[in-house]
Amino acid sequence: MNPLMYDASVKVFDRSLSALAAILDKAVAHAEAKGFDPAILLNDRLAPDMFTLTRQVQIACDTAKGAAARLAGIEVPRHEDIEATFPELKARIARTLAFVDGIPAAAFSGSEDRSVVLQIRKQDVTFAGRTYLFEHALPNLFFHITTAYAILRHNGVAIGKGDYLGAR
Repeated sequence: MNPLMYDASVKVFDRSLSALAAILDKAVAHAEAKGFDPAILLNDRLAPDMFTLTRQVQIACDTAKGAAARLAGIEVPRHEDIEATFPELKARIARTLAFVDGIPAAAFSGSEDRSVVLQIRKQDVTFAGRTYLFEHALPNLFFHITTAYAILRHNGVAIGKGDYLGAR
């Protein structure tokens, strides 16, 4: 088995979502240290037409679980978008990581050529697995995690590049 697709998906999802969870912890600590309700940060966004912090986290999780499932050729689990607190967002990240980590590496065998069909702007778009991972799923994951990071940084949370990259 060629481990590339497993390593480039599951291992990246693990590290990125774990870093996001740690960043959320720092956001809560920041709010508490400054004397305001951390929940205020959940509905913040960088621009009026952008998604909130909560939605950025939800989409990052959806991207990871969806990509892992599609590449492994299994059904994508559905997580309702009901999170309204930092602990609930962290629980969603934990559920996502548990799902992704529960997929055996062998399930990714041949996934570089597996057909992945997504509905994008009401049209079906078909990707080969490798193209899907490297040109859609990973960039989408990074976009939403980066945007969550930027929302928190904009609000004064003391996070930096090391926080974004995660623990080594």
